[in-house]
Amino acid sequence: MQKSATADKARQNQPAGAAAAGETPEKDVFETADAVARRASVRLSNVVSGTTSKRAFGTERHVWFDTAHLHDNRPDDAVFIRIINSLYSGVIIHLDSIAAFLPAIPSRMQVILRLRSSEEVEAFRNSVHIEEFKKSGRTGRLTVALSDTTLLRELAGTGLSTCCIAYVDDRESLLSAISEGMQFDFLWILFRDPTNIPLELVIASLQSTGTVLMKEIKDDNNVDDAIVSYGVMECGAEGVIFSPRDHGALTAFLDRMGQAGGETLPIQVGTVVSSQPVGMGYRACIDTSTLFAPDEGMLVGSTSQGGLLCCAEVFFLPYMELRPFRVNAGAVHSYVFNSDDRTDYMSELKAGSPVMIVNAKGQVRRASVGRVKIEQRPLRLIEVEFAGKQRVNILMQDDWHVRIFSDTAQPLNISELRPGAKVLGYVTEPGRHVGIKIKESIIEQ
Repeated sequence: MQKSATADKARQNQPAGAAAAGETPEKDVFETADAVARRASVRLSNVVSGTTSKRAFGTERHVWFDTAHLHDNRPDDAVFIRIINSLYSGVIIHLDSIAAFLPAIPSRMQVILRLRSSEEVEAFRNSVHIEEFKKSGRTGRLTVALSDTTLLRELAGTGLSTCCIAYVDDRESLLSAISEGMQFDFLWILFRDPTNIPLELVIASLQSTGTVLMKEIKDDNNVDDAIVSYGVMECGAEGVIFSPRDHGALTAFLDRMGQAGGETLPIQVGTVVSSQPVGMGYRACIDTSTLFAPDEGMLVGSTSQGGLLCCAEVFFLPYMELRPFRVNAGAVHSYVFNSDDRTDYMSELKAGSPVMIVNAKGQVRRASVGRVKIEQRPLRLIEVEFAGKQRVNILMQDDWHVRIFSDTAQPLNISELRPGAKVLGYVTEPGRHVGIKIKESIIEQ
């Protein structure tokens, strides 16, 4: 790989003022006279690979931590202990500390040995660890990472799992990173510039290959960059290399990754007991930053006991356009069930508030509120009984176009809802304080 596309050499040749990995970049430092003069659009080629696409194997998210960022470069470092007991999937180690760290890393985690020079490669070849890496093989948990692609190909030829390290700061280094990186099991990229456009181009180029893309986060406190990288081009990078030195940044990252996980809820079938008009009141429409699928909605209820799965406005309306970002969710006093076993009062939601989207199978994803629209409308009280005689009720706008899901995940117009109808909902233990579940004696009716 050429100098401009190799991480170690490129860091030595960064333009004046550029930030090194792990440092916060100066504002707009990437817009230098030299960068503007060398700017050129990138034309990509379709990659045809004989390898089965990595997209066929699910959506596993990789997270690696580089031990070079530890305050104490030892396995008893407090941050390292948190890393190996968290959702992180891999640890980057170095030749001078391999003997200390390798036995301390759990077997569930990927181990990435970063080699920085031909001398280190030779030392590794002559070490007691080479046979362990060879035994692990191409699909095992032990991987060698290197920016020198000639040496890396030699290591790959011996049956090792390999990771190509690249630094991207212009068109040439981007194209080189793509063409070279796809030859290896992993591609580890550090981007100089803050824009995600080059990441998008790499994602598009590698989507039909078996190469796993790992983006190194330049600023070890930039949790937003780490999280956003998973969503670029919708599918995002397969993983990030995020190595915070600070416990606060690590906590924030782990919390947000946990919120983005594949949570599921036990959606149940209940029977409508009663459905009747109750007069005027304030109801809220929750407009989100996402587009709902036909089987997705929100769980809303009048009590902390549970809620009904309310449809989004994705189904036929005779006199107006659809609003596929909206749930006409119910009266303002209602609980909206959220992730991490929390609830929000509907009246408290506002632009930027996180909300939980749930489908008929109980699969969960997150979105943000764009707007909450509160207006006076006629309301209808719907009461539903679930297994164990547990009852849930909801107040919703009394109109034909407002719907909840049937037991077959079809929309039921609530103005036509009758006792005996089967609907979808969620039942849990009652008791909430500022949205957090607590164990207490409580009666809600």
